[in-house]
Amino acid sequence: MSDMSWAACPDWWEKLQRGATPIPPLDLDPDLSEVAVELFDKLVVPDIPGQPLMRDVAEEWARDIVRAAFGSVGSDGARRVGEIFCLVPKKNTKTTLAACIGLIALQMNTTPNIRGIVVGPTQAVADTCFGQMQGMIEADPWLTKRFKVDTNKKTITDIYPDPDTGRPLNAKCKVTSFDPAVTTGGIPAFAILDELHVMAERHFATRVIGQIRGGMITNPQSLLVIITTQSEIPPQGVFKAELEYARGVRDGDIVDHVRMLPVLYEFPEALQADKKQPWKDPALWPAVLPNLGASITVERLVPEYHKAIETGEDELARWASQHLNIQIGLGHHKGGWIGASYWIEAVEPALDIEEILARAEVCTIGVDGGGMDDLLGLAILGRDRVTKRWLLWCSAWVHEVALTRRKGIAEKLRDLEREDALTICTTPTQDIEELIALVKRVQDAGLLPERGGVGLDPEGVAAIVDGLELAGIPADTLASVSQGYKLNGAIKGTERKLFDGSLAHGGQPLMSWCVGNAKTEPRGNAVIVTKAVSGAGKIDPLMAAFNAVYLMSLNPAPVKRRGLSGMLAAPVGVF
Repeated sequence: MSDMSWAACPDWWEKLQRGATPIPPLDLDPDLSEVAVELFDKLVVPDIPGQPLMRDVAEEWARDIVRAAFGSVGSDGARRVGEIFCLVPKKNTKTTLAACIGLIALQMNTTPNIRGIVVGPTQAVADTCFGQMQGMIEADPWLTKRFKVDTNKKTITDIYPDPDTGRPLNAKCKVTSFDPAVTTGGIPAFAILDELHVMAERHFATRVIGQIRGGMITNPQSLLVIITTQSEIPPQGVFKAELEYARGVRDGDIVDHVRMLPVLYEFPEALQADKKQPWKDPALWPAVLPNLGASITVERLVPEYHKAIETGEDELARWASQHLNIQIGLGHHKGGWIGASYWIEAVEPALDIEEILARAEVCTIGVDGGGMDDLLGLAILGRDRVTKRWLLWCSAWVHEVALTRRKGIAEKLRDLEREDALTICTTPTQDIEELIALVKRVQDAGLLPERGGVGLDPEGVAAIVDGLELAGIPADTLASVSQGYKLNGAIKGTERKLFDGSLAHGGQPLMSWCVGNAKTEPRGNAVIVTKAVSGAGKIDPLMAAFNAVYLMSLNPAPVKRRGLSGMLAAPVGVF
């Protein structure tokens, strides 16, 4: 078997830098490819003065997508390119391209009574796309004769008689907004999804798109095209899954049963995550702007960029995600906690709880949690017996009620459950029981100091305190860690140890999300990180880590060789 799939494009960044489409050479039917391109070139752009043809205004990257979509059909009718995932910034004719592909699919279809759909994330986007398709048809005498346009149902029907049978093929393309009814009436023969990142924020997105894909995979002639920009929030749900899969195919990491062709206009991850943010240089922007010189220019983007800077870091992050496909997250610090700038560099990939228990001479534990619709966070911080580096691992629990009340992050929480140490609880006491079991595991390993080993926010933890004491954790081991400005030392200390490399963590997605969510607020001479400041994005496991750091900063001695250093440690409050 080849080391890479047919869709892998390891030199994608080099291609982008020289203005080429970031796809590999494809084995396409030249006749079908050129017919599709001819149909594309003849389409009118209805919303540009003078209504020019696509041949006069479209860039070659759009034709490459059209060739791949319609030129990969083999002699058996099956498509090798069954899916296309295109990540492209705003103002690069996404919606117009979606409209074009829908009309080309109808024109090249030879199967009676098929159904296709073009799906916008909102009714407004769907209306815009339908307006484009309607305008293209009305501007072309041949298309006007061939297609019936139903403006009420937003449906385009092929009514032209088939040359062989004399009967219309009656193929339909419906333009609709994204909702559970998208799959009503059966699985479409072709589907074009515009702005998947917005769809992914709906709680039913994974289910609906799963139904579309599940049915289409069984049809070798089916075609799924996804055209989207980056998300205005950290990628989540089905958008995150599709984007990561597309990157895996592009990079050659996914090779089996590949039907997807990724076409990703983005900067390399290292460049995006670089704390110097080199992507801010307009000289780099052309690489991710395939329609440069047509619908968009760097000169028009620069004033918008400076306006975003003046508005604030949040607006700059949003602007860059939409116009440069800069992924919001750790590489986009958004004026947040300064420790985020050094978080990625502190990753030790093999570091998990087993590794910490094997290497540590002593551990402290932090706990933080809110109400039933919040996360319960746990942090285990070990001090390496040889190097004295601090080693961090975290976990969290959440109840189903949180997914109902906080729908904006529900898909993200499900992602974290699949890939990391987040548990969505199925019983009322599962979170506390599992948390206590982890604390007991550290105690049984002989790594908890006799005094001040488990630090908790003193509010709302009565059930945890009772459970720990029933499990045999001595009362002196539990410590009350004051929050707010009194936690400033732990926050600053964590920043310093991340900066100088003396704190390592395993790069858990859970913590990457929390660190990316953390925002700071000045409070007198202190800087605080709180849930109120950080908004809807959860930070409970990070707050738990600060509690553990606070206790480790008191220099606890290993239980078996407690000495003067342990006696001189500053006192902590005990529950």
